[in-house]
Amino acid sequence: MLLDNPLLVFFVVIASGLLLGQARVAGLSLGTSGIIFTALAAGHFGYSVPVGVGTLGLVLFIYSIGLTAGPSFFRAFRRQGKPLVILALVLVATGAATTWSAARLLHLPTDLAAGLFAGAMTSTPGLAAVLESLPASGQAAVGYGIGYPFGVIGVVLFIQLLPRLLRIDLDALDEHLRATELSRHQIQRVLVEVQNPAVIGKRLVDLDMIAEANCQITRVLQGDRLVPVPQDFTLEPAQHLLLVGRAFRLEPIISLLGRRNPRTDYILDAESQRMQVVATSKHVVGKTLSELRPLGQFGVTLSRIARHDIEFVPDLDDVVQWGDALTAVGDPENLARFAEYAGHRVQAFDQTDLISLGLGIAAGAVLGSISIGLGDQRFALGLVGGPMFVALLVGHFGRIGRIYGSVPRASRLLMMELGLALFLADAGVQAGGSLLAVVQTHGVRLSLAAIAAVLFPMIVGVGVARFVLKMNFLQILGGTCGGMTSTPGLGAITARTDSEIPVVSYAAAYPVALILMTVIGHALVALLE
Repeated sequence: MLLDNPLLVFFVVIASGLLLGQARVAGLSLGTSGIIFTALAAGHFGYSVPVGVGTLGLVLFIYSIGLTAGPSFFRAFRRQGKPLVILALVLVATGAATTWSAARLLHLPTDLAAGLFAGAMTSTPGLAAVLESLPASGQAAVGYGIGYPFGVIGVVLFIQLLPRLLRIDLDALDEHLRATELSRHQIQRVLVEVQNPAVIGKRLVDLDMIAEANCQITRVLQGDRLVPVPQDFTLEPAQHLLLVGRAFRLEPIISLLGRRNPRTDYILDAESQRMQVVATSKHVVGKTLSELRPLGQFGVTLSRIARHDIEFVPDLDDVVQWGDALTAVGDPENLARFAEYAGHRVQAFDQTDLISLGLGIAAGAVLGSISIGLGDQRFALGLVGGPMFVALLVGHFGRIGRIYGSVPRASRLLMMELGLALFLADAGVQAGGSLLAVVQTHGVRLSLAAIAAVLFPMIVGVGVARFVLKMNFLQILGGTCGGMTSTPGLGAITARTDSEIPVVSYAAAYPVALILMTVIGHALVALLE
């Protein structure tokens, strides 16, 4: 009688699926995706869940992914991520092409093949995209459930075996690559002695080239103590200044000012002379640093900005966004004045603007419903592409009109996990009714297609990355896991090496692959039909 209640079934499916996802076999676990298997079982035995929960979960999940990926997604095209973007495209496109070929050769139904593609790539957004393109009675979730274990295990085995087959020592390679992109982009502090006659006698606020290089001078050495630079600070010979910036940007500024000083016997009072100010006031939100003039107006220097889990040194054209955590350096009284002006509220850094969240999702739903003509065909972004596109833009720009993209990490993770759980439970229960019949009819063929859809993309991707894109092996491993959207694969790499290069590569390729899965998923369904 209790299991006749769809709401109770829904929570039982989620709880049991999460418990299943925690089980580890050879160091591997399903995580949240374990829900798809308990949901398939519940659907097989005739149980149901409340109508509409899957759609709600889909929108929450996709919007959260867009907000998370937004800041790094567009940066991936501008920096070292260009080869990783190409690698992600090669992996996803090859996976789709392999699935299409296998479906044709093995005579697999469209819905099963499309779901298997998403499962082999371990991509829930991909499953969401193909489900949206298929009839509600399709069996894409069954294909996903069959393809997913092959995707998880296949990537992990490939990542672990490839270095052994090629006889590559990952830690030795990391030592050799210490001076690469990763170390160049770390934020560092350097003590600089003023010696250049061209800057002596000039005010610090007049040296725009320092801020334009994304560097900041926050302190000056007085005796053996580093103190915040005062208002109208003027450069004098033999002054020692604390310069903050990305490692690769520091040398030109050091040359501009004088020379690097290796001295380390100084006192840095970071407690009372530094404050993290959360921006909420209309006086600072939407303003650039050149408009705010924090040093000239308040006698404080903004050394860093933390936004969407990313910390960077600002330049003059960077716009302050709502919820930004501004690291201000100055005397306590000046810090207090600036904090009041900026509308500092510690809670704002951990608060979610529900109005912005609602408006953003609504805008995404409206955008997704707009039909666009492409020749004789009509195309719409749908509830996958629309909310994700809006979230990517809001996450990148921080604000579009009244819609703010500042959502605390904890809130984004909660929305992502909750949305994924809702979506998987609904999709699995709906597909579970015909699970046994599908496995009996297509089981062996689906397994062969899943193996091909996992293995061929990685073989082609590694070949392109190595011989065409000229990437180093640590980047290839991380980028392959990101392009295959495989977090367990990344875990297999980090278990073998302490290098952060695979993690950076994974972070650049992963959001690209998520977007491509939604687009190529729609295209694959159209081609299969």
